[in-house]
Amino acid sequence: MNKILVCIKRVIDYNIKIRINSDESGVVTEGVKMSINPFDEIALEEALRIKESGKANEIIVVSIGSEDCQQQLRTGLAMGADRAILVEHQEQAEPLIVAKLLYEIVQQEKPELILLGKQAIDDDCSQTGQMLAELCSYAQATFISKLDIEGNVLTVTREVDQGLESLEIDLPAIVTTDLRLNEPRYVKLPDIMKAKKKPLDVMNSSEFNVSTDAFFKVIKVSAPPPRQSGIMLTNADEAFDALKTKGFFD
Repeated sequence: MNKILVCIKRVIDYNIKIRINSDESGVVTEGVKMSINPFDEIALEEALRIKESGKANEIIVVSIGSEDCQQQLRTGLAMGADRAILVEHQEQAEPLIVAKLLYEIVQQEKPELILLGKQAIDDDCSQTGQMLAELCSYAQATFISKLDIEGNVLTVTREVDQGLESLEIDLPAIVTTDLRLNEPRYVKLPDIMKAKKKPLDVMNSSEFNVSTDAFFKVIKVSAPPPRQSGIMLTNADEAFDALKTKGFFD
């Protein structure tokens, strides 16, 4: 395999408590620690392991977003990717817009394998990989927890509601990764310094013949209501009465 393309997204770090803007237009991002989407980081780790096993020659990380995404792309380079591509897009991009822009990069780079996380932790849409597969007319495998490559065939294990499902798909293919696939490596300081010398190409979404008009508009973002305190029950009769009071039984 010649190239693996890994798609990563800049999100608020999963350890940070989310706060809502005072005007309820969105969440607070200014001064907040940002990181690579954890599922995308797993995708990148898997790509690195494939290359280290001698089954790939080059790993490219790509991101769609503002100039600030260069920080996460540099982290990807420090982890071991060979080069990076940023498609600058200042507005909040919906999954279909992201998929269309990624499709343009796929047309340029012609990767045999595309890896990305099963979902982003900020919107939880879980749509981009599937949409990109349709645009590229590539085979796809989603929510994978195990991946093996033999020649031009991928054998994957998917996590589904009923348990685990095994599939074989041919390259080129698009794969979205689940949490149990691997544990991403720790980035060391020497690797961070080396990453500064690796190529990072910057493009603009306006360079592509892609409509970036939004299909929906966010009206209001609000925090969920606080959870009510629980009550202590000593026997089944009290539990039944409590459920009846809440209207679960007539």
